[in-house]
Amino acid sequence: MDQTQPEDGKGHKRTRSAVKATRPRSSTKGPLDAADPLAPPPATSQPSTTIPPPSSSSTTTTTPAPTPPSPNPQFIPQPTPRMHPSHTPRATSPLPRSPALSPTPGTPRRPPPGSTAPFRPKDFSFLLRPEIFHPLTPLNIPPAFRNSTKQPPPETPLPELLEKGHFRAAAISAVQTLTGTGRTPQQPDPSDHVRIFDLLYTRWACLTLINSTDLAAQEVKALGDLNSAFYLSEDPTSGKTHHLVPWGLRVLNVRLQAIGFGDLRRAVMSYYELAREARVRLGEAMGEHDNSSRELWRERLEDLGVRVAGVLVEMGDVKGAGEHLRGLKVGDGGKMEMMRALLWLRLGDVDAARGCVMNGEGRGVTRGEKVVLALCDMADGEYEEAVAKWRELEEEEEGDEMVMVNLAVCLLYVGRMQEGRALLEGMVDAGRSSHTLLFNLTTMYELCTERARSLKVRLSEKVAAMEETNDGWEKTNADFKL
Repeated sequence: MDQTQPEDGKGHKRTRSAVKATRPRSSTKGPLDAADPLAPPPATSQPSTTIPPPSSSSTTTTTPAPTPPSPNPQFIPQPTPRMHPSHTPRATSPLPRSPALSPTPGTPRRPPPGSTAPFRPKDFSFLLRPEIFHPLTPLNIPPAFRNSTKQPPPETPLPELLEKGHFRAAAISAVQTLTGTGRTPQQPDPSDHVRIFDLLYTRWACLTLINSTDLAAQEVKALGDLNSAFYLSEDPTSGKTHHLVPWGLRVLNVRLQAIGFGDLRRAVMSYYELAREARVRLGEAMGEHDNSSRELWRERLEDLGVRVAGVLVEMGDVKGAGEHLRGLKVGDGGKMEMMRALLWLRLGDVDAARGCVMNGEGRGVTRGEKVVLALCDMADGEYEEAVAKWRELEEEEEGDEMVMVNLAVCLLYVGRMQEGRALLEGMVDAGRSSHTLLFNLTTMYELCTERARSLKVRLSEKVAAMEETNDGWEKTNADFKL
């Protein structure tokens, strides 16, 4: 014990080891050192992470060390503990990193408080890159449409393409305008978010209409997270925050991104995010007594509720979709009740579908209610009763394509297929060419004869010779089951 006592005593005199370090500091660099270790520290009010030894002289001088302090324990200076880099606060780093000095690309830099400098507009050039968009192959177009003289020239304006139903050409024209690769259109300015989002919505909506939803689902990933602060803007006059992306594109984005990422649960969560915003806007409109805005946001909120039910059906959660539909609070009658009734029919609950259109006095009297009731009879297998209802609706409004197609399907199920086929062919001769009409007619061709392919090709030539309409002139092979 007596021999080890001096060793313990030396442990308290740590200043002696500091006095011996009289040589200059070696030029080594650590993770927190600056470029020049011998350079004087920057003039800043924040302390440096490099703690000098307890000496009044500089670390670069070779002058003799000062006289050691008094051995009195209460005056012995304690060495300052070194800070490990992992425990060093951000504020004490020699290379401070501030979000204000390194903003996110595309994010406008805010002026200091009290400044009258305008905000820098946001940069959306990342949405104008040509590699985002996929080429559209014409191989899925029947030859009668590919070789038709009614194909629009490349310089046709985009509004005219949409008006005449050339959706594939409109999708191509929108991309040419976005990327600046077209002949006549000028590429929009990267800060013109209104023009850019309008073209993107046109592109992806047209892809959906021509059965190229999978391509739209891949391209829409370029938008990223629309809930991020980058897509928000603050009104300088009212101070309210609004979204730069239009509502229609935001709703379409939810559906497409869910398909692109292969996760339908993503759509449910995103619809609820939009519903939360719709409730806030609805409350603001009610507080301001803005009736038009209140009705707009109420309709959007109801529409989102039905869309959530539709996604649940696609996920196979029939029970959850049913409970969700029962909990929806929508107005009496109108479009939303029709949508709910159609969803109930898809779920297989015919009684619930009838309940959506039945009032307290019995069956509804509006045309929409009669359509739902006729569909309910078809779901129950009562095709004779359904035929009578469709005949009644045909007399009320002659030439209604939806009524005629459903009537032809009912005639098929009651054994009068030739009559149903003649009915559909009469609709085509009258200039109708919807996907439902063509698909059902080609199905009857397959059931009637073994020469179905030749009849399908002849039908495609007849449709290609029709006048352009805004419901889509150009068809795909899938429309004719080719």
